[in-house]
Amino acid sequence: MALAVGALLAMMVLEGTSPLAVVLLPPLILVFGGTFGAAIAGSTMSDVRRIGSWFRLAFAPERASRNADLVTQLVELATHARREGMLPLEKRARNVADPFLRRGLQMAIDAVPVDQLRAALEDEITAQRTDDRVAARFFARMGAYAPTIGIIGTVVGLVQVLQSLQDTDVLGPLVATAFVATLWGVLSANFIWLPMSVKIRRNGDLRAAEMQVLLAGVTEILAGTNPRALRIRLQAMLPPGEVRRTAA
Repeated sequence: MALAVGALLAMMVLEGTSPLAVVLLPPLILVFGGTFGAAIAGSTMSDVRRIGSWFRLAFAPERASRNADLVTQLVELATHARREGMLPLEKRARNVADPFLRRGLQMAIDAVPVDQLRAALEDEITAQRTDDRVAARFFARMGAYAPTIGIIGTVVGLVQVLQSLQDTDVLGPLVATAFVATLWGVLSANFIWLPMSVKIRRNGDLRAAEMQVLLAGVTEILAGTNPRALRIRLQAMLPPGEVRRTAA
């Protein structure tokens, strides 16, 4: 986002335009307030209460892949399970940082049947993906509304222009001001709201991929799979670059 805004500012400076020329309060109020209000109108109150957490999710640092570490952790847990059995694994499960893995291990330790364990964890993955999609769609809607609301602001500004056709001294500034709303509508959609939507979807996909690896690991541990065979199975689920790092 900073790179995109920086490119815009550089273009304006090189063209001899002051960046402050587009910083006008009325268009900003209309575009951002109208876009936010329109997006909220299509959401539930429970969604509205989570908007703050959605913003934090969109602006969170880039999610580093933990798949290589997760594979190593699961192989270690499988090794201990084969040597000591599932019950002694409970103490190790309490120290697992990932809550999804911790719940899966606890169900495995409690001797939950593999089919039931897999169904429960798959339902949790589905619920997580659904929640991420709700957040992504909210900002995608804002990206869709913003340009149109900007055009509304431009039309309102042009109405004022038509009322001042006799006064040629103010005609130019009024026309320029009218189009600022369209600029902010298109700019906010493509520089802010749509990138936020894509970022949330990407983070959600990465987390879902991690959860799939954990699900496979827990079910194989419960089935008593050989740790070496487990490593091969989990590495097959990783992107090629991550497999090379895991092998190294």
